[in-house]
Amino acid sequence: MKITDAQVEYVAQLARLELSPEEKARLRDQLNSILEYMEKLNELNTDEVEPTSHVLPITNVMKEDRVEPSLSREASLANAPNHEDGHIRVPKIIE
Repeated sequence: MKITDAQVEYVAQLARLELSPEEKARLRDQLNSILEYMEKLNELNTDEVEPTSHVLPITNVMKEDRVEPSLSREASLANAPNHEDGHIRVPKIIE
């Protein structure tokens, strides 16, 4: 299967990309080489290979959930550049 210029333009339009003619040609060639490689991979016999979701074994490393005391109001306001009445003051963003 070969990628055509029309297909490259369609994908560029979907991705909202404006490509020069040289970029389109380079992208077409790159996509074609990817597809050629995938065709080579499809020739391999994978009947005895178990399906995997990842090439490496992955385990989740989770920390034990513990209740700990939170920061005091004074400590949390200590680094605030501007605070008033126990609250952090921020610039107004809505007019």
